[in-house]
Amino acid sequence: MDRKTILGAITKALEEKGKRKFTQSVELIINTRNIDFSKSENRVSIDVLLPKGKGGKELKAAVIAEEAIGDQAKKAGAELIIHPSELPAYAEPARLKDLTKNYFLLAQPNLMGQVAKVLGQYLGKKGKLPMPIVGDVRSLMERSRKSIRIATKGKYLPVLQAFIGTESMSPDDLAENAEAVYEAVKNKIGGDGNIKSIYVKLTMGKPVRVG
Repeated sequence: MDRKTILGAITKALEEKGKRKFTQSVELIINTRNIDFSKSENRVSIDVLLPKGKGGKELKAAVIAEEAIGDQAKKAGAELIIHPSELPAYAEPARLKDLTKNYFLLAQPNLMGQVAKVLGQYLGKKGKLPMPIVGDVRSLMERSRKSIRIATKGKYLPVLQAFIGTESMSPDDLAENAEAVYEAVKNKIGGDGNIKSIYVKLTMGKPVRVG
């Protein structure tokens, strides 16, 4: 997949977007082949930094941590600090929905098991399991604001979908984000030979094939 080819597909998708009362998301859809996703070692769960950002409204930071790291995260600009003792309260449906819709999640490493036990089943289905805090909290938060997670959906579906921005972004910026996603997926699944086809799609638009 070269820049000219992906740029052409993105431009066509934007030209055919129609008029909507909301800002549509743009997705890259990668169809794979020769990969048995029923095997756990083949399943995909990777975080990818979008070099041109996400466009539109940024997700807020929710940090699951004890006092020391929680204080660091708050000073770094985290909008929500969740103490481990508060986790059961976030299993309530309305709070879970708010977390997955409006926040990206980070967690103190030694709390990952506790998070998985209390919230893992729901967060896992949404592809929103928290990233463990390793190194500087501020740097991780800044990176996470521009990152997306690509994860296998189901054991047998040979499709990977990734958000690459919104229709308000320029085709060039969307193409650069798409390239970052493509390279990350290609490296994870073992190269171009395991990629069957690629499409670009807006929320309410028809898929446009790349190439």
